[in-house]
Amino acid sequence: MESTFQFLVPIALAAVVVVLLLGLWNMVRGGSANTSQTLMRWRVILQFVAICIVMATIYFMGR
Repeated sequence: MESTFQFLVPIALAAVVVVLLLGLWNMVRGGSANTSQTLMRWRVILQFVAICIVMATIYFMGR
């Protein structure tokens, strides 16, 4: 079980970084404000998921 979570942690963190970079790229090139809002919402959701995965990993490693 803990190996599954250890595998998911880098994937979740990478997903957050990718969405963050896409949002920054959209802002730098002067893209749509709607796209920026959508990317920000996805980033917040992915950050929540990443934190939950990290906390579950820590919990299961301690058992």
